[in-house]
Amino acid sequence: MPLLLRREEADCLWAVWRMDEPLAEVEQALSCTPWVAEAQRRFQSLTRRHEWLTARWLLHTLTARYPEISYLPTGRPCLADGSCQLSISHTKGYVALILSPRRVGIDIERIARRVERVAPRFLRDDEQPMPYQGELLHSQLLHWSAKETLFKCIDAEGVDLRDHLRIHPFQPQARGTFQAEEYRTERHQQFEVCYELHPDFVLTYTVV
Repeated sequence: MPLLLRREEADCLWAVWRMDEPLAEVEQALSCTPWVAEAQRRFQSLTRRHEWLTARWLLHTLTARYPEISYLPTGRPCLADGSCQLSISHTKGYVALILSPRRVGIDIERIARRVERVAPRFLRDDEQPMPYQGELLHSQLLHWSAKETLFKCIDAEGVDLRDHLRIHPFQPQARGTFQAEEYRTERHQQFEVCYELHPDFVLTYTVV
């Protein structure tokens, strides 16, 4: 079943969709909307088109509507009717989406060793990923994912994942929360980041 996870909490609703179905099936499911023609016009990449349309299919699944997505000047998405804000993330084979009346961010990352090579680009000297099941891979992915989540919540340009975002030390579990902060704005915002670990991916989200 494509709807892999669905969580409804006090201030948000989020879900993860597993992209098992072919693109043609997604296009058929959304044939009553203008989204299919828009995706075909905007994206030559079939993979990108598939992700974009699947996010909207997931949105319909969660809302039982076909709402229009608009974008704020900062690039943050929201529903055009103003009913709530949302955040969307893709990774190979999965789409994640979160809805809330408040500002939100979500990120999903497929588990892969590549993060070990790029870790110096986003990890600060004062950040200390801690091992999970005897290795650092999941913790490094959570740091990366959390910073992508925070990036989506900060209304500022030029946010650098290494210089402007800090994840406080935490011991990874299968599910939990940890604290983070940003140094890019004068507000110096503090965040609580929620996370879940799954066999194929890590997921982080926050509600501001």
